[in-house]
Amino acid sequence: MQQEGRFHRRARCQGRVGGVLWRMIAAVAVLAACGGTAGAGDPRHGDLRTLDGYFPFTPVDSAAAWQARSAEIRLRVLVAAGLWPEPTKCALNAVVHGRIDMGDYTIEKVYLESMPGHFVTGNLYRPKGDAAAGKCPGVLMPHGHWPNGRFVDAGEGKGGDAKVREALAGGSERFESAARSPLQARCVQAARMGCVVFHYDMLANADSVQFPSHRRAAPPDADDAVGRGWLLGGARATGWLQSRFGIQTWNGVRALDFLLGLPDVDPARVAVSGASGGATQTMMLTAIDGRVRAAFPAVMVSTAMQGGCACENAVYLRIGQGNIDIAAAAAPRPLGLTSADDWTIELQGKGHPDLLALYKLLGAPGNYEAHFNTQFKHNYNHVSRAQFYGFLNRHFKLGLQAPVLERDFEFLGSDRLTVWDSAHPAPAGERVGDPHERSLTQWWADDARTQMAPLLEPRDRAELDRARDVIGGALSVMLGRRTVSGEQLEFLIHEEADGPGCAKAEGILRDRASGEEVGVTLLKPPGDDWGQARCIAWLDPRGAGALFGPSGAASDEVASALAAGWAVLGIDVHRSGSTKNRRVIDTKAKSGDPWQRDPLFTYGYNPPLFVQRVHDVMTAVGWLRGSSAGRYKRVRLMSARGAGHWAAAASAALGDSIERAAIDVGGFRFSDVRSPWDADFLPGAPKYGDIGGMLLLSVPRPIWLAGADEGALSRLKAAYRASANEDRLSCDAGGGEGAAGRAIAWLVSE
Repeated sequence: MQQEGRFHRRARCQGRVGGVLWRMIAAVAVLAACGGTAGAGDPRHGDLRTLDGYFPFTPVDSAAAWQARSAEIRLRVLVAAGLWPEPTKCALNAVVHGRIDMGDYTIEKVYLESMPGHFVTGNLYRPKGDAAAGKCPGVLMPHGHWPNGRFVDAGEGKGGDAKVREALAGGSERFESAARSPLQARCVQAARMGCVVFHYDMLANADSVQFPSHRRAAPPDADDAVGRGWLLGGARATGWLQSRFGIQTWNGVRALDFLLGLPDVDPARVAVSGASGGATQTMMLTAIDGRVRAAFPAVMVSTAMQGGCACENAVYLRIGQGNIDIAAAAAPRPLGLTSADDWTIELQGKGHPDLLALYKLLGAPGNYEAHFNTQFKHNYNHVSRAQFYGFLNRHFKLGLQAPVLERDFEFLGSDRLTVWDSAHPAPAGERVGDPHERSLTQWWADDARTQMAPLLEPRDRAELDRARDVIGGALSVMLGRRTVSGEQLEFLIHEEADGPGCAKAEGILRDRASGEEVGVTLLKPPGDDWGQARCIAWLDPRGAGALFGPSGAASDEVASALAAGWAVLGIDVHRSGSTKNRRVIDTKAKSGDPWQRDPLFTYGYNPPLFVQRVHDVMTAVGWLRGSSAGRYKRVRLMSARGAGHWAAAASAALGDSIERAAIDVGGFRFSDVRSPWDADFLPGAPKYGDIGGMLLLSVPRPIWLAGADEGALSRLKAAYRASANEDRLSCDAGGGEGAAGRAIAWLVSE
């Protein structure tokens, strides 16, 4: 007997669905065989991705598709590096001194400022004689993770002589000087070929003394308010997308500025080349900066291990892409690769065919080459360097006889190459260590605040459009997903029932493309025509169960929506009720490398839990809006207190898929989240205007808003004024008890 206020169960664990409503749904649904737990088959419950995963290339089928795809890759690298928008470029204040005449080339010592008070250091190699006639090609050389970086000397220390002899005997090197420093060898040879070479330090290597270590774990006090700024690796720095990777990538941009500013460098012929970590910087710089005309990243690019150092990783960097994709962003510019007996050993079969096909697709097959030197371990030895010299010779038309072979050179120790001396003292005191790091992060954040301020409070449509480009571009990377097509979704119904005033179906939405599953409960008022139906997607931190009151009947707010003729879809977002993200403890970290516990090693490969929950909202709305049997033509979004931040992000991402949104922010701010492992942690949100930046992206759609702080509310009002739609923003000052009822009354109004 049906009880008043409760649903009568009509079917459970059946292979068919009765009733007109569910026959319509069945046209686009697959029924669950029996029972099951919503989300149990979701791959997001499995192991998280790590840097040692498999990262295949994402293929394209046309030049136009590649143009769009390469723009996505570039944007992701920029956002991940904290360089979107680009930081304000300070004066380089470059100091070039200590010229050493080596006969047919010279070496000079250089330091310059990439950010105020932060130095990029290195050596400048220049040709002499006929090779120096006219404008010369420029070559930027990031060094990679050789011991002591730019000052590497394989002949030093115990066993050093044996290593040098082994290199000579094994054929990887021809001269003792090159066996001691393959880094100096390639700089010298490129200069002898007529190139101007800037060999610069990566963070905490050689003359780069301002950071204590590029592999330091985030200290316990990373986020403490000690003076100004914060240390890298903590929640605040990660929230502002600040990282060693970002600083190092910006150092590369400024090093390129310096190189191109030299009067003897031809801007039409500029290349970058490095190996290992230097290859990471090579591909990143090439991806984001079109001034690089050719790139040769050695022994790094592969579908396997993506880079094990903090300076090679950043949040969001390798979600939806890997090193093959990032290296491919050079296309159709010249690109050369090498592989060895390391993680690149399978390049010939995995990655290389994709790059070859891409360059053929773009009509530039001669601009791509790869060399598979798998007889050697990880290296940038003479064999690989000779391939690089040939690459330079061909693409920069140097006119040298091929193959280009190295000649011997005089090895110089660190005492000869260092940029610091009594006349040019190394930074000290407050300009090194934690004080310097805090000062740098403070400047970086202040600069971002200055750039974002006019975007968050636009005065006209042009400024509003600029805000959409910058904040919208960043959020597209942070969320990493567009609107989900209803055609790829199926409704697996676990239970259906009739109740007073509505019908109910409980089950999961499954994305056939990704395997992701979202628990939902759909309530539908009687007499609703599927083809003209209206539905409210309902978000609550308690999940779909919040649609019902203690008695089991629909809550007063839900009942009022049903009475107004609106269906209601309650959504159980991923890991509902959890307040913590899962974190990756890398196997290397377990064995004694605590620096790999940095959040970037988790969020560089996996979306934060907050993002996964927003994905579920997008999935639910995608199913509501589209299917082969019909669609809800009108969809609106309702969020109770505690779910407003999900709704703000989803509304920004969904665009015209929803008509209007009622959002109770409840005073939430991403900047208040103090742990990178909190379920609401979203890297980048504080930088791009926090909750207010997300809400701005919904302009000019109608929004009912409660619980926003005064600053965010004032800026949002400015954005609606700029769009000439100020009347579409409805602000509820009361909030608290009764707010949900007022939100529904607004939401179902015409």
